[in-house]
This record gives sequence, structure tokens and C-alpha cells, in this order.
Amino acid sequence: MYPGQQGQPGPQGQPGPQGQPGPYQGPYPQGPYQGGQPYPPQQGAPYPPPYQGPGAPGPYPPQGGPYSPHGAPYPPQQQYPQQYPPQQPQPQSIGRVGEGEMRLDPNLTAQQRTLVIEIQKRVKVYVIGYFFGVMLTAGGIHYGITENVKGFAAAAVGVVGLVVGTLFHKKARALKEQLRQVMPDAWRSPAAHLLSARRAATWAAYLNGLLTLLSLGATGYLLYMGADWGAYGNSFGFAALVTAAGIPLSMALAAGSTIPQLLKVVPAGARVGQALYSVIMALGATIAIKGDGTPQVVGAVVGVLCLGAVTLLGKFVKQMRGETS
Repeated sequence: MYPGQQGQPGPQGQPGPQGQPGPYQGPYPQGPYQGGQPYPPQQGAPYPPPYQGPGAPGPYPPQGGPYSPHGAPYPPQQQYPQQYPPQQPQPQSIGRVGEGEMRLDPNLTAQQRTLVIEIQKRVKVYVIGYFFGVMLTAGGIHYGITENVKGFAAAAVGVVGLVVGTLFHKKARALKEQLRQVMPDAWRSPAAHLLSARRAATWAAYLNGLLTLLSLGATGYLLYMGADWGAYGNSFGFAALVTAAGIPLSMALAAGSTIPQLLKVVPAGARVGQALYSVIMALGATIAIKGDGTPQVVGAVVGVLCLGAVTLLGKFVKQMRGETS
């Protein structure tokens, strides 16, 4: 206990009076404060209480707006309305309209869209490789046998094009397998147990089988008519004939590959059939518009039949999905 408290000796070693501490005897000089004494009463009247009536300022009156060092607030800034609506993300597409490019489905997810774009790039390369490869190989071999051995050099270039096309074709198939994992139509329909879905898949298989037969027939017809056109006696004509015959042959292979899928009630097979029938429909419409006489009639009939096939396949896709048509 400090000196001067109760029970402690006073300044001269004598106990201080009861309840009265002695003076502080410390190393520092004695100030106005005496131990145990209360603070002296403050002189003067206390501050009046703040005004609490109506219109009284709050406990912290405003000191002005930002960047107002003198306390005067700046006038409120005018809020201008937004002049342009927010732009919505547009679906990506390959190329511009009118360039013969395919526009992507806006319902695709980001992963599906990326895979489709990569597939289209590789398909474009292998189609070009096959196109020039078949033409140069067929024409070069024909020219090398009938005219000059220099034709075999062109055939060698054509073989290189076929090799490049084959490599990109394999890459595209690998990407298609990845796309298959994220596309619901590439798997067996969840409504495959329904009789209507199985019946729709069977009819779609018939339509794609018919397309396969027609494409094979078109291939044979071109090869047969090539003799009448004199294509077999001309290296350039032979190259053009083989290249032209390769188009319906490719369509026949594509349509025929969908039949096993449709027998398993896979809606993607009907989608492929729709795309192939659409190509023939566009060709028939072009002949009907620009042709004259019998070709015009044939083109119109082919276009109408293909339009009916596209419509039916779309209906079959909905039934295979279990949707109401």
C-alpha cells in the first residue's frame, strides 16, 4: 500500500489519523493534487444541453460532400439514364451470312460449340484434301498411262492430298467422339422402351436406307454416263467424273452408317438423314429454278420429295425423344 493510506505510517513514521492519509512523499515534487482529496469543483456554469427540438441537427452534422474542404457540399450530380440497352451475347457463327458457311445452333453449350467449331475446321481441310486428291490422282494416273509419264507426278501430289485428308478425317472423328459424350441425341433415346419411339426409329431407318440406295444409284449412273460423255478418253474429263461420282458415294456411306444407330433408337441418325436430304433438296430446287423442260420438272419433283423426307425425319426425331409431335 502507498504511504498515506489507512494503516500505513505517516510522513515521519507516525501512523496517520484514521481516514486521513498523510501527504505524498515521493521522489517527484508535490503538485496541486493531494492524495485522497477529490478534484476541486469546476468554476462556472456547465455547458447548456444541446437543442433537441424540431429541426435540430444530428449528433454529427453534415460537413459537406466529397472533395469539399470548406464544408459546402457540392450540388448533387445528375443521373443520366442509360441510353443503350445491355448487349446480349450473340451466338457464334462461322463466317458471314451469304458465304456458304454453316451457322451454329444457338442452343449449344460452350463445350459443344467449341467442339463443333473444331470439327468444322478439320472437316473443311479433309474435304479439300479429298476433293483435289481424288481429282489429281485419277486424272494423273489416266494421263500417265495414256499420254505421258509426267501425269504420275500429278498423281503423287493427289496421293499427298488424300493422305492429308485422311489424317484430318481421323482427327475430326476423334472430336466427334468427344462431342458424342455431350450431345444427348447421340445416345440411345430415354424413350426407347416406347412403341412409338421404336416405330419412328424404324421409319427413319427406312428413309435413310432409301437415301443410301438413291445415292449409290446416282454414283453408278454417273460412271455409266461417263462413257457416253467421252470422259474415259480424256484425262481431265475422267478426273472430273470420278470426283463428281465421289459426292453421291460419300452421301451413301454417310446415310448407310446411320441405319445401325436408328435401329438402336439413336435420334442423331435421323438428324444426319435430315442434313443429307436437305442437300439434295437444295440441288433439286436449283435445277427447278434454272432448268428448262424435263430437268426442271425432275428438279421440282426431287425437291418436293426431299422436303417431305426432311419433315418426316424431324417428326421422327421428336417421337424418338419422347416428345409430343
